[in-house]
Amino acid sequence: MRLKDTGLTAQDIKDKVSKYMIETYERFDFLAETAEGMYLYDENGTPYLDFYAGIAVNNAGNRNPKVVAAVKDQVDDIMHTFNYPYTIPQALLAEKVCKTLGMDKIFYQNSGTEANEAMIKMARKYGIEKYGPNRYHIVTAKDGFHGRTFGAMSATGQPGNGCQVGFGPMTYGFSYAPYNDLKAFKDACTENTIAIMIEPVQGEGGVHPATQEFMKGLREFCDEKGMLLLLDEVQTGWCRTGAVMSYMNYGVKPDIVSMAKGLGGGMPIGAICATEEVSKAFTAGSHGTTFGGHPISCAAALAEVGELLDRDLAGNAKKVGDYFAAKLEKLPHVKEVRHQGLLVGVEFDDTISGVDVKHGCFDRKLLITAIGAHIIRMVPPLIVSEEECDKAVEIIEEAVKALS
Repeated sequence: MRLKDTGLTAQDIKDKVSKYMIETYERFDFLAETAEGMYLYDENGTPYLDFYAGIAVNNAGNRNPKVVAAVKDQVDDIMHTFNYPYTIPQALLAEKVCKTLGMDKIFYQNSGTEANEAMIKMARKYGIEKYGPNRYHIVTAKDGFHGRTFGAMSATGQPGNGCQVGFGPMTYGFSYAPYNDLKAFKDACTENTIAIMIEPVQGEGGVHPATQEFMKGLREFCDEKGMLLLLDEVQTGWCRTGAVMSYMNYGVKPDIVSMAKGLGGGMPIGAICATEEVSKAFTAGSHGTTFGGHPISCAAALAEVGELLDRDLAGNAKKVGDYFAAKLEKLPHVKEVRHQGLLVGVEFDDTISGVDVKHGCFDRKLLITAIGAHIIRMVPPLIVSEEECDKAVEIIEEAVKALS
């Protein structure tokens, strides 16, 4: 929908949002009307270089032509039905995802939070049915982030902070250990622990990749203790980190992996993939969803996955991500640059506010975000070029120098 077709002004739209919507987001003063490739455009056609990709969603580019075509084609056939009939996009996507990831089974959801919720439920049910009624405890990482439903929020290792504030007691059954501390994770497990659940790269926690020793050690420990390794790849999945899934960078395989964001190419979809044995915990009636596996979202995801794989966008993410990180390290006031592929975080010294850098970049038509007091995060579409990274670095440098 274009503004010119509504008879309204941009300010009218902003006023309607203010009057009618419950707002939990810090808005940019920006009406995003159209998108293409690496750019978003406002109602005047002003381009904004997009280094946030709808929060790591538009991995094959904004409004990827093949994804758009798949959505339009599917709308002409069937938009929605319940999960009793078979639908073609569901089946084709299930095969594509499972074969690509080397996993056995998939269950569709609508979002990353729901995918993590399903992963937690499956692990707990598996533990209780296989070992007994007390085997449902899960250890997660401090400063991790897994979503905003009660189960996913409780798994988030930020007790008393952030998204957990004001909602009363969290769901029982979680403990937390410092990220990348293998001994601490082992010590946090008890005889009732059924799983360890982490992000391969902590995104909201500041862009901290797992070490090889940590990831390999968790897999070996879970195997030794008859526990499950649960990997939250909602943000890291689908070529973002220089491999199809981040766990492939480490040479390990999870028992359950969650995904969303980059899977759908802009359409809402989440999923979990599990081994044959663990997937048996979900039986008729034990879990369900009205919109999960939606035909349009599955058609979009099938096209998106095809683009990601056929164009080797994981390879581009690795190559360009390394280039981008090296350039960012040369900026003034930079304390550390952390990245895996094109999941990139820049931590500045205490004199530079990440939020101020974010707004300075917005004023210069670059879209990024801030996490923590002094950190900015960038997750551009994986089609990004080195030249576009140079432009982003130039804008960030201007924004930082204006604050010095």
